[in-house]
Amino acid sequence: MRAAVLEAYGEPLSIESVDDPTLDPHGVVVEVEACGICRSDWHAWQGHGEWADDRVPIGQILGHEPAGRVVRTGDRVDSLEVGDRVAVPFNLGEGSCRYCRNGHGNVCTDGYALGFEPEVPGAFAERVHVPHADYNLTTLPDGVSATEAAALGCRYVTAFHGLAHRADVGAGDWVAVHGCGGLGLAAVQIAAALGGRVVAVDVRDEPLSMATDLGAEKTVRADRTDVPAVIEAATGGGAHVSVDALGRAETCRNSLGCLRPRGTHVQVGLTTDAERGEVSLPIDELTRWDVSFVGSRGMPPSRYDELLGLIDAGRLEPARLVTREVALADVSDRLAAMTSYDTRGIEVVTEL
Repeated sequence: MRAAVLEAYGEPLSIESVDDPTLDPHGVVVEVEACGICRSDWHAWQGHGEWADDRVPIGQILGHEPAGRVVRTGDRVDSLEVGDRVAVPFNLGEGSCRYCRNGHGNVCTDGYALGFEPEVPGAFAERVHVPHADYNLTTLPDGVSATEAAALGCRYVTAFHGLAHRADVGAGDWVAVHGCGGLGLAAVQIAAALGGRVVAVDVRDEPLSMATDLGAEKTVRADRTDVPAVIEAATGGGAHVSVDALGRAETCRNSLGCLRPRGTHVQVGLTTDAERGEVSLPIDELTRWDVSFVGSRGMPPSRYDELLGLIDAGRLEPARLVTREVALADVSDRLAAMTSYDTRGIEVVTEL
C-alpha cells in the first residue's frame, strides 16, 4: 500500500510502497477514506518533543486523524464488522487499565499514540491498523461523512474535551481562545455551541474573520494591543475560561492573564523548540485568584458518541472548518506551510 514515511526531520515525506498492516486478534484494519493534517503532525515532522521523551522516530508513517471503513477484523473483535464506517481516535487505550475502565482512555498508561510511535503506524496511508478496536472505535452516524470525521481528528476532540469535560463551559460563560488555527477555530465553534460568549485572539485578520463566522462575539488582534487588558474590559472582568490553542509562551501567559478570579485556563497547544515544554508562569497570581490550570489531549474513546450525536443533530459542524482537501503527495507541502502559519482551518487528505 502507499504511505507517507518520515525519512528526515523537516524534509519532504517519502511516498512509498509499504507492507499492509498486520492484524492483531483484538484489532481491525481500516481503509482510510480521509485523514486530517494537524499541527501535531508538523511537530512530529520537525522532530520536536525530545524534551519530553516524545520525539517521533525516523521511519514512522505519520497521520493521526483518520476516518474510514473496516476491511478486516481480528478474531477477538465483537462489536465491529467489515464495512462499518468508523471514527479513529489518535490516543488509543488498551481498555483494561483503571483509567480506561473509569472513562479516561485518552490517558491510558499502556495506550498508544497513533502515527507517533512504531507500534501504531499512522494513517497517511491507504490502510491503518487500530488495536483494541472494540474499546477504541466508534461507528459513524449516516449523516457524518469521512471528511467531517477526519476533521474531528485530535483538534476538535481535544477542544471538545477541554471545554465540555475539563472546564465545564456553560451558558453565558466568557471563553477566550488564543490562536485561531484549526484547533483554535474548533474551540471557538464548540464554545459557542455550548452557550459560551467567545473572544477570539490571533495576529491575522483572516482567521479572526473565520472565528466570527463560527460564533465568536468579539475578536482581538494580539499584535496590536494588550490582550489581557482588552479582554478584561470587553468581558466585564475577564474570561471565565481561556484556551491556549497555540502553545507559545506569550499565548499561555496571555490566556492566564485574561482570566477573572476562579477562572480556568485550558492548555491544548503544544510547545515548540522555543519553549521546549517549559513556560514561566505567575504562580503567586494564580494562587491569589484561585485560578485553575488544566490540560486536554484528545478525548476518551468512550465519549465519542456524545460528540458525534451533537454533529449528527446539526448542533456542531466540523465540516465548516475544512478549508482544503488534498492528495497524499501534497502532505509535505501543507506541513511546510504550517511553519509560516500559512494555513487556515483544517486541511484533509482525501486522495490516497
